[in-house]
Amino acid sequence: MSETESAGGTEEVVVVGAGPAGLWLAAELRLQGVPVTVLEARTERDAHSKALTLHPRTLEILGMRGLADTFLSEGMQVPTGHFGSLESRMDFRVLDTPYPFTLFLPQARTEALLEEHARSRGARILRGHRVTGLEQEPEAVRIEAEGPEGPYVLRARHVVGCDGTRSVVRRAAGIDFPGTDATVWGWLGDVVLERPPVLPLSASGPHGGLMAVPMPGGVTRFVGHAPEDRCAGHPGEPTIEEVRERTRRIVGDDFGMRDPRWLSRFGNATRQAAAYREGRVLLAGDAAHMHFPAGGVGLNVGFQDATNLGWKLAATVLGTAPGGLLDTYHAERHPVGAALLASTRAQTALMTGYSPEGQALRGVLSELIDTVPEFSRVLAERLAALDVRHPPAGPAAHPLTGTRAPDLAFADGTRLFPLLRDGRHLLLELDGHRGTDVVPEGRPLPHGTRRHTVRPVAPGARWSEVRRVLIRPDGHVA
Repeated sequence: MSETESAGGTEEVVVVGAGPAGLWLAAELRLQGVPVTVLEARTERDAHSKALTLHPRTLEILGMRGLADTFLSEGMQVPTGHFGSLESRMDFRVLDTPYPFTLFLPQARTEALLEEHARSRGARILRGHRVTGLEQEPEAVRIEAEGPEGPYVLRARHVVGCDGTRSVVRRAAGIDFPGTDATVWGWLGDVVLERPPVLPLSASGPHGGLMAVPMPGGVTRFVGHAPEDRCAGHPGEPTIEEVRERTRRIVGDDFGMRDPRWLSRFGNATRQAAAYREGRVLLAGDAAHMHFPAGGVGLNVGFQDATNLGWKLAATVLGTAPGGLLDTYHAERHPVGAALLASTRAQTALMTGYSPEGQALRGVLSELIDTVPEFSRVLAERLAALDVRHPPAGPAAHPLTGTRAPDLAFADGTRLFPLLRDGRHLLLELDGHRGTDVVPEGRPLPHGTRRHTVRPVAPGARWSEVRRVLIRPDGHVA
């Protein structure tokens, strides 16, 4: 291969893929002062939005970095959510979060905002640069890529694959991607309507399921599935005639569909990377997990992968990380990915329950959501990722260790989330007294830890007896 060596020596971190996970990871690394280059094969941002929803935990993370209001100003707040397209919807307003809703915001706009943020932090984002392979060396990773001026080689201390389900980085690193192939297919159509119904529209029955939501520019998105969409191989992209026919059969009208802007097919292939780290190569987002897009959680879990990885990789690069810190990325996020796959599989089974037995199951679960508030709340917390608890290091750990810290209010008028804006560890001394510079186990505080000595206001039962607590840069209790 004809190649040129990139000038400037070895990069610190190269992120492959400028989707939501890759852009957010780049911004988080820059927050810590780590140089980062993002390589993206596409020359232009994808105008089609696969994802449409930001969940409460994602909004909390944006709030911790001072960005939530920017996203909220552009999206539509939806106070309810669905599990497996059940008729009854979960009420997010009962959740303990400043953002008790999902935010409807097309992925294309989410990516534009994240790219603007990453660039403002100093991330180097190169479009039209396609990674073709890589090889790990003792002190770096050798990356083969093709750019606008031809093939070249780049070296980096660490490489993170955020390059989707067909990840070149994952394959080149030799990381297995076990799972199951697709057996069920759904379809998507962004179309113009002559007779628009009241939106959003949702329907499910023995003939299939359908959801329709408004999109920018006078376009309506239809997403659906039907019994005849069960097959082992990819059935080909849908036609506008097929989308019309399926819609008429499910809801009795095609609403005068015309002028398709995007028609696509997606399946329930379910896979997870066997390892999120292999030496100097790491994975995040869709490169690490693949699933049916049930519940709109995929973008959010990838974003949260990047939040967990960002500060750990930065500390490793800067030489301030304790031994084994980078390995905790896999230990903490792989179980979250496994739970994601279990949830989307369960939702897929509910969504495709076309038989009388399947319809009966849907009816029973819908009734439980309506009549058992705790059942509905637990489902909502899981979908929103507010229930994630990373495993503590030992059995004697405090019950709050590893849990997500809520946006505590303090007597001096401050709140927790804004105190995490700089991405540093935060030691809260909630009894109002300044303590020593060690954590209870006798270890020194992490490098750069900030202290906030203050008393909380109405902390709630779980936090009322807490005197000192160390909060990680990602908002979890250390």
